[in-house]
Amino acid sequence: MKQHLADRLICPVCLPREHGLQVDIRLAEDGDIVDGTLTCCHCDRRFPIRDGIAFLDPGQQEDRRANRYEQEEVVSSYLWSHYGDLLGDEQATDAYQQWAGLMEPHGGLALDLGGAVGRFTFEMGCKCDLAVGIDKSLAFIQAARRLMLEGELRFTLKDEGLLGHEVVIRRPAQWRPERVEFIVADAQRLPFAAATVASVASLNLVDKLPKPYAHLQEINRVAAIAESQLLLSDPFSWSTEAAEIDQWLGGKEDGPYAGKGMDNIEALLRHGHEGLSPGWQVTQRDHVWWKIRTHSNHYELIRSCFLKAAR
Repeated sequence: MKQHLADRLICPVCLPREHGLQVDIRLAEDGDIVDGTLTCCHCDRRFPIRDGIAFLDPGQQEDRRANRYEQEEVVSSYLWSHYGDLLGDEQATDAYQQWAGLMEPHGGLALDLGGAVGRFTFEMGCKCDLAVGIDKSLAFIQAARRLMLEGELRFTLKDEGLLGHEVVIRRPAQWRPERVEFIVADAQRLPFAAATVASVASLNLVDKLPKPYAHLQEINRVAAIAESQLLLSDPFSWSTEAAEIDQWLGGKEDGPYAGKGMDNIEALLRHGHEGLSPGWQVTQRDHVWWKIRTHSNHYELIRSCFLKAAR
C-alpha cells in the first residue's frame, strides 16, 4: 500500500464516528508499505497490511474459501471482462472505456467501489491525483495490484472443461500506476473521512449488496459537498441471495421502492433523502453493454444502466 494513502484512512469499525489510523511499518519498499499494521486510535482495532495489501474490511475474518469471488475461474472471468479489449478479443466490449469517458478529470481522490480486478481504477488514475480500487475479494485485489506493480499479468482462460490457454495482459503505457492503489474493504463501510473524495464510481455493485441504501449513504458521506461527481451503473439483477426483498431499491410492485431501481435511485439522489443530502444533479442516464466470459462457448451479455451525477 502506498505510504501516503495511510494519511487518508479512517477506522471503518468506528463509523459514523471518524477516527484516524496509526500506521506501524515493518517493511517498506519504494514508498510502498509491504508489511505493517494500521491501528485505530479510538477502538484499538488492528488492520493488517500483508504483501502490500491493506485489509480494512471489518468482516475480514470470514472464510474466504467459501466466497466464489476468490475462485481462480471467477477471477479469470473478471480479468477477461475488464481487459478483454486489451487482448484484442473480438468478443470483448469497450464498457470500461465508455464509463471512463463519462468522468471529468479532477484533482484529489477517486474511489472505485466494488472495483474487482481494477480496470476502472486504472482508467481513473489517468484523471485524478489518486484512484483507489476497493473490493472485498482478496483474489481480485491481488490480481489488480500485480498488474499495477509488474506491468503485466498472466492468467489462464478456460476454453472447455479442463482445457484452457494462457494469456497476458500488458498495462498500457498511458496508465499511471503511481496514481493507483487497491485495498480490501467494504463498500458499505468505507475507510475514508466525510467529504474528502472528488469522484466515486459504483459499477455493477448495487444489486450485489445486502444493504443498497446504506451503500448510497456511504457514497454520499465520503463525496465532497461541492465539485464532486458520481457514476453509478447496474443491471439491477435483484436477488434474495444478495439482499432481503425489503432492502431492494427497485424490482418490486409495492413498498417504499416499488418500480425500477434506476428511477428510484435517481429520485433519492436528486431530492437528497435521509443521509443523501445535499442532493445531486443527475446529468446523464443511459446504458452500457457489459460482457462476462465463463468459457470459450459461454458469454453473458449484460445491460448495465448508468447515471452520472454531480454537485
